[in-house]
Amino acid sequence: MALEPIKTNADTQAPLDIIEPLCAVFRRALKEENLKYTPERAMILDTIIAFDGLFEADQLLDALKDKGHSVSKATVYRTLKLLESCNIIQQVLFDREQSHYQLTVGNTGNTLLINIDSGDVETLEVPELIELRDRICAAKGLKAQGHKLQIFVSAVGD
Repeated sequence: MALEPIKTNADTQAPLDIIEPLCAVFRRALKEENLKYTPERAMILDTIIAFDGLFEADQLLDALKDKGHSVSKATVYRTLKLLESCNIIQQVLFDREQSHYQLTVGNTGNTLLINIDSGDVETLEVPELIELRDRICAAKGLKAQGHKLQIFVSAVGD
């Protein structure tokens, strides 16, 4: 299920894209699968929204415990899969040992520089890339909703 902006158009202003609340998107996706929006799933979503950038499932579990919430590891992993299936989060692969995730909503252009030697990840702002992406989409009669580019680097000479 993709997030669809809600279009509004007042007489005195240009069209405005409003993204519906993530909890509503998640509730609808769960309902389509005959699943419930439980308090545990709500807490997991709220905690993810509070993260800045990439996070791991274990970091999410620790953050939930720090807030005094008792949620099983299995519930966290199942909820991550559900959130990924409705495009609220995305998995970012750069480490064979650990999966990382990030919130996709609000990420109109996501470029990551990933150092495979150290595991460091840097989010880059590349306006030229966003302009190029938008030009390519416009030429095809499409509107970009975002992008994901991962650049893997290592020290020179390796």
